[in-house]
Amino acid sequence: MALEQTRNHKQFGGSTRFYTHDSAVCGVKMTFSAFVPEAAERKKLPVLYWLSGLTCNPEIFMTEAHAQGVASRLGVILVAPDTSPRETGIEGEAASYDLGTGASFYVDATTAKWKKHYQMATYVTQELREVAEAALPIDRDRRAISGHSMGGHGALVLGLRNPGLYRSISAFAPICAPSKAPWGQKAFTEYLGPDRKAWAAWDATALLESKGSKAPILVDQGTDDEFLAEQLHTDALEAAVTKAKAGRVRRQAGYDHSYYFVSTFLEEHVRFHLEALTR
Repeated sequence: MALEQTRNHKQFGGSTRFYTHDSAVCGVKMTFSAFVPEAAERKKLPVLYWLSGLTCNPEIFMTEAHAQGVASRLGVILVAPDTSPRETGIEGEAASYDLGTGASFYVDATTAKWKKHYQMATYVTQELREVAEAALPIDRDRRAISGHSMGGHGALVLGLRNPGLYRSISAFAPICAPSKAPWGQKAFTEYLGPDRKAWAAWDATALLESKGSKAPILVDQGTDDEFLAEQLHTDALEAAVTKAKAGRVRRQAGYDHSYYFVSTFLEEHVRFHLEALTR
């Protein structure tokens, strides 16, 4: 599990860093990025874990979300893992953009083809957390999780499945009910098998309907998102959030699915998390 820092870029007084390590959970080398504000030289800081969407890698969030300036001003460490294991040798792992490489859906796979390497839920909530929090000046009592699209789904599901691990949960344009969405149905069939009852444990809307949430939730969704109608099912999540009195789902007029949208509201999300992280 030896950790290697591969790059370091000074930014806003702090540094954006890239790491690689051997993963016992995923069975291959895994990578992640982190932004560490200058304030971390004086004290441990809260951490926001960020999960990116389909086709992304640990660099996309750091280059497109404009998050480091916000994190520097507000005193938050950012940690962004890769979106899947890579180069596992699984047949067809890189054949399509929405399955395999860059498309883990942050689940622990149970099917024979994928389960050896695609254990991303355990990786994010256990191994990555242990590695990052041992290497970085993170206050282990103050964690939050957020993400975009497939990563928004991941943030919601991992937050809901692990009550007490993250003090708050947020998402941008998440895949809210993957059991109903073509992206989710394809991935869940491959990773979890055809039994739809097993899918409910990885579906944010189903989890909220059955268990509610101990952590506050904030979701932003653009009204001009090209995936809104077919893939995201925001209405279903909004109904579940409202019924559970778990937080807010906001519609942002005119915004699409891109990081132009994410970067616009990123500071509001960080401030939302800080409210929970500073209690």
